[in-house]
Amino acid sequence: MVVEDGGEVFVVREFDAAKDSSDVEEVERKCEVGPSGKLCLFTDLLGDPLCRIRNSPAFLMLVAEMVVAEKKEIVGMIRGCIKTVTCGTKLCNDHSKPLSTKAAYILGLRVSPSHRRLGIGLKLVCKMEEWFKENGVEYSYIATESDNQPSVKLFTLKCGYSKFRTPSILVQPVFGHRVKVTSRVSIIKLSPSDAETLYRLRFATTEFFPHDIDSILNNKLSLGTYLAVPKGSLCSGANEFLASQPESWAVLSVWNCKEVFKLEVRGASSLRRLFAKTTRLVDRAFPALQLPSVPDVFRPFGLHFLYGLGGKGPLAVNFMKALCGFAHNFAKQHGCGVVATEVASLDPLRFGVPHWKRLSCDEDLWCIKRLSGGNNIDGVGDWTMSTPRTSIFVDPREF
Repeated sequence: MVVEDGGEVFVVREFDAAKDSSDVEEVERKCEVGPSGKLCLFTDLLGDPLCRIRNSPAFLMLVAEMVVAEKKEIVGMIRGCIKTVTCGTKLCNDHSKPLSTKAAYILGLRVSPSHRRLGIGLKLVCKMEEWFKENGVEYSYIATESDNQPSVKLFTLKCGYSKFRTPSILVQPVFGHRVKVTSRVSIIKLSPSDAETLYRLRFATTEFFPHDIDSILNNKLSLGTYLAVPKGSLCSGANEFLASQPESWAVLSVWNCKEVFKLEVRGASSLRRLFAKTTRLVDRAFPALQLPSVPDVFRPFGLHFLYGLGGKGPLAVNFMKALCGFAHNFAKQHGCGVVATEVASLDPLRFGVPHWKRLSCDEDLWCIKRLSGGNNIDGVGDWTMSTPRTSIFVDPREF
């Protein structure tokens, strides 16, 4: 597709890994998140621009190539992936039946700072939506920082998206010492098949639950699903757990983002760096005090993402805290800098997730758009108009 705008000519085409990778990396570098002169988060894709979508059932990456005096330069890109997810529920014989839809997720929209306000971002979104429609997608959604006004305005004012959900990203640094996990909880690792059984039976009605959960759980990046139950519970797998479910329990799975990309905090002042280094030195000098220390996030670091968080019972929050402590120690063992998760703003389990407010995001804005008027959610109506629910399933392949 060739577009002319104000005398500028650019082509929107499919990404070609053989010739575009280095140019895409350069655009990513120029588009570091965060205003100039302030802390910003840089993502190192480890030489694979497709790393954040290639594990999805269907995916596409487009680039915008500027043509000036026969010289070509990549000035923007966008990524998208398609899957089938739960969008609502329908009461059937006193039971909630999950209703599904084909949804697409847009991520990684970047336009080089020197080529903005030329309509490139809008054209990239429109071209990606064309691909979605060709593949039967009914809803398209994106996630962006609520204070990223250029992005919010692009999608809500120009692309027809509406503000939909505001989950919270919770981030905990991996300290130099292990977190103590209560002995009153047993933590059981489930096999991928047992984890699938549990998730399908207990979470199939959760908003955004992916119908290919088996593909996620069996992916090499999924490091396991862990179930927390009261100490002494006779439970070794999903069948035993479902046959005799304890009053309180919690579950989560771990995704190894460290093998996909690495992060780095840039723009920190010398004072901030010195403070962080001091916390590590003091922690190493007095390990018995178990003082919280700031890992070296000013160099590339990896992370584990916790997904599929769920639980039930009066002690579910405590059990989730125990699981998060276990996940922290697991991440420390794997050399990660942080552990992160994303939960619905109304989810009570969020109070069991330890996190640092300075590293977290209270309101990650999700926007949604209906691309077609299919009838696959009869009884629910337009998903874009539905009210927020208490929980949400965040796909680790899209984090």
